[in-house]
Amino acid sequence: MDEKEIKPLKGTTTIGLACKDGIILAADKRATAGYVVNKKEKKIHAITDSMAVAMAGLVSDAQLFIKLIKAELKLKDLQTGRYSNVREAANLLAGMLYANIRRMSMVPGIVGFLLGGKDETGFHLYDLGVDGSVTKSDDYVSDGSGSVFAIGVLEANYKKGISIDDGIKLAVKAINSALQRDFYTGNGIDVITITDAGVRTVLEKELNERIEA
Repeated sequence: MDEKEIKPLKGTTTIGLACKDGIILAADKRATAGYVVNKKEKKIHAITDSMAVAMAGLVSDAQLFIKLIKAELKLKDLQTGRYSNVREAANLLAGMLYANIRRMSMVPGIVGFLLGGKDETGFHLYDLGVDGSVTKSDDYVSDGSGSVFAIGVLEANYKKGISIDDGIKLAVKAINSALQRDFYTGNGIDVITITDAGVRTVLEKELNERIEA
């Protein structure tokens, strides 16, 4: 098959916010391959009852990694007799990304994740780069093609110790900024929270117009 014929699904804007009472992950719904392929792509996935990831990049690789990390964490928990903490989950997933980007392939596996979760030490947010790098964030992070627009909104409006309710509004505002400017971002927004109550979807909206935060 001619490499030019391969059109991997990609493009997104993802956001992670560290709040005083939890973690927020948000993402748009559009998947592209030179054109809009899917308007209802789910880009945020729970991997345990208290951890979730937001994906950006090549959809096929991201979907595979989500399946693998879910299975690996369950296996690790069974082997150790305890629940894995967020740092262990981040390092495990980052190891998969490190190996993936360095493997020869007709379609480079360019994919990154934002990982948020809660464990016995509190709430944690990690940025997992396409190269397998692991960066802990104490405030906010954005990834994907529209991140340059979203990060400006976060930089101007984020405050340390922000509440979950205010963080949800800020996440919507930041994603909305990318929706207006980035072709690869669009068609709606999903927002999940990770709190003492676990992983919950708090907003799941399809749209072709501006959301007012």
